[in-house]
Amino acid sequence: MGGAVRDDALERPIVDVDVAVAEPERAARRYARASGGAPFPLSGRHGAWRVALADGRTVDFTPLTGPIADDLATRDFSINAIAERAGTGESVDPFDGYKDLEARRLRAVSESVFRDDPLRLLRGPRLEGELPFDFRLVPETEELIRRDSGLVTNPSKERILGELRRLSADGFRRLDELGLLEPLGGSLAGIERAGAAGHPDYDLVVVFGENLLQLPISNETRRFARTLLRAEAPANDAPRAIHRFRRATEPWALEALAFLGARELEGPVIRARDAEPRKPLVRGGDLELPPGPEVGRLLDEIAEERAAGTITTKEEALEYARRNSGSVRSDR
Repeated sequence: MGGAVRDDALERPIVDVDVAVAEPERAARRYARASGGAPFPLSGRHGAWRVALADGRTVDFTPLTGPIADDLATRDFSINAIAERAGTGESVDPFDGYKDLEARRLRAVSESVFRDDPLRLLRGPRLEGELPFDFRLVPETEELIRRDSGLVTNPSKERILGELRRLSADGFRRLDELGLLEPLGGSLAGIERAGAAGHPDYDLVVVFGENLLQLPISNETRRFARTLLRAEAPANDAPRAIHRFRRATEPWALEALAFLGARELEGPVIRARDAEPRKPLVRGGDLELPPGPEVGRLLDEIAEERAAGTITTKEEALEYARRNSGSVRSDR
């Protein structure tokens, strides 16, 4: 039932399957034995089980406690409210989902679907961008979304983030048209920069800026976002300016250039990366200084002078340190 039936009708790859059965645990264990997958409970409260397959796909078994049409009535859009009896080809389509698939329509199965689960407010625009053949929300469903747009912040931040991550620049534009983007803390002010970098969370930084830090992002994404938000474009393409920019932004210097609208400096950054020395001219142990900020400052300055071409040898680096600290080991 659901997305697997939809994707099969659209001749899309089927990744995850949702099966409604009277005894989910029993069915999951039997299927796991036959497929070599791993069964585990998905929801103790609802009695759902999942079988994880070796190729990354999953098969979910959910309880069917009444007529299948009643279960389908709890779904979001008509194209996701179709069921097929496994192994027979017999279908149950109480909301004319097949007709909407043919007409490329996204239509809510009832006027309460977004109130029942406000995450569906984001799912509609996301499906418009993900499904082929230009699927569009029908006007009546758009009006329901606008009516219930104030509920968009109700789901958990984890679920909201999961939907936002799957949106394209056009998807964020649709959120804005439907009154969903601003309540979530997003803005289209820099949307022309969306899609300019390959990092999976780049567009989220473009659209949400500092507000992204309020979502449950990973530490890696948090560092990435802060790097872009604090970046300042190089004043020019001089080696010293490029070095300072890279020091502040790597390993995301190219993403930072895209975010700052300074992609014309990609060439100098790439060349600086390619020319990066494998080893520093000197290390902290070469300096007659106690561990601390002074050592780090000198090493950073020496690396910058090397990038600028004013220092090329270890001796010149030590001489620079002598001039700037007055304390270097004489035996080096």
